[in-house]
Amino acid sequence: MLKYFKNIFVIVFIVFAFWMLFIDSNSLLIHNELNNDISDLEAEKEYYKKEIEKDKKAIKELSTEDGIEKLAREKYYMKKDNEDIYIIEYEDSLKLEKKDE
Repeated sequence: MLKYFKNIFVIVFIVFAFWMLFIDSNSLLIHNELNNDISDLEAEKEYYKKEIEKDKKAIKELSTEDGIEKLAREKYYMKKDNEDIYIIEYEDSLKLEKKDE
C-alpha cells in the first residue's frame, strides 16, 4: 500500500482531487451551497406566482362596481347617505390592556 503513495502520479492525483473537491472556487462545497440557493429561490418563485394569481383575482374582483362597493363597505366602513352602519365587535376580538397590580 505504501508503494502506491511513493508514485508521483498518485500523489499529484490525490493533491489535485483534494484541491478540486474542497479548495477551488468551483469546489463541491460551493456547488452544494449554490444548489441550496437555487432550491430556495425556486420555492420563493412558486410562492410569488401564487401571490400574483391571488392579486390578479383581487384586481378582477375590484374591476366591477360591486367589487369596489364591497371593498369600501368592508374595509373603509363607507356607507350610502340613507344607511346606518353598526360595527359589532366580540369580546375575544378586542385588544384588552393587562393591568399590572
